[in-house]
Amino acid sequence: MFGALLAVTVLIARSTMRESPAFEQQPPPGAEGAGPLMTTLRSQRPALYRTFAISALGSVTYYVGISYVPTYLGAVSGFSESDALWLSTIAALVVIVVTPFAGALSDRAGRRPALTLFGALAVILPPAMFGLMTQSSFAAARTGAVVLACVAGGISAVAASAIAEQFPVAQRLSGLALGATAATALFGGLTPYASQVLVDSTGWALIPGALVAATALAVLRRLPETAPAVRAPQPGPLAPEPEPQSR
Repeated sequence: MFGALLAVTVLIARSTMRESPAFEQQPPPGAEGAGPLMTTLRSQRPALYRTFAISALGSVTYYVGISYVPTYLGAVSGFSESDALWLSTIAALVVIVVTPFAGALSDRAGRRPALTLFGALAVILPPAMFGLMTQSSFAAARTGAVVLACVAGGISAVAASAIAEQFPVAQRLSGLALGATAATALFGGLTPYASQVLVDSTGWALIPGALVAATALAVLRRLPETAPAVRAPQPGPLAPEPEPQSR
């Protein structure tokens, strides 16, 4: 019911929202010949690969670090369903808190530095955090769940802008549909199942954390900066002229 209310609210907001200047400056549909889907497939393949990789990283960290945690806590750590779901709820709230701060960081420092930071954390922290969650302590499990949520929320926040900025405006929606959605469906849908299968088959309780770390390493090898450049303020008409330097 709450989701339906939000959907109506978003529909009302979107129907009254003006298009961005970058979109309004684009030529009308059909003026460039081929449609945006074919143009994206022909000319934006590197951007599609990058988008797929970034979305894969976000999906793995989110679905392993948050969605899979209740199952992990029940199957591996022996927590009750109620306690596991409470920890998952806490993790979801942490994502809400972390998201605006991660987005602000990427606006100031750039998408690549922010993704590199959170990607490095995704390499280092998940194995240790899953190790904490194997203990029978609620406090230790809560620490592991919260830290994983911070990493997942930070990556998802930065990726939301980074994947869109891989494409020019005319091919942006097609690029997101092909790259981001495919990665989310593949990695988001299969990762929790694959994590449980790997835990059951190997007996290594930390393997979901290793899975997150391996994905992070693969994604961040080469990633161009896409954040809009921050321009230095220009002097106004009333700005004083610089004094001549004495020789």
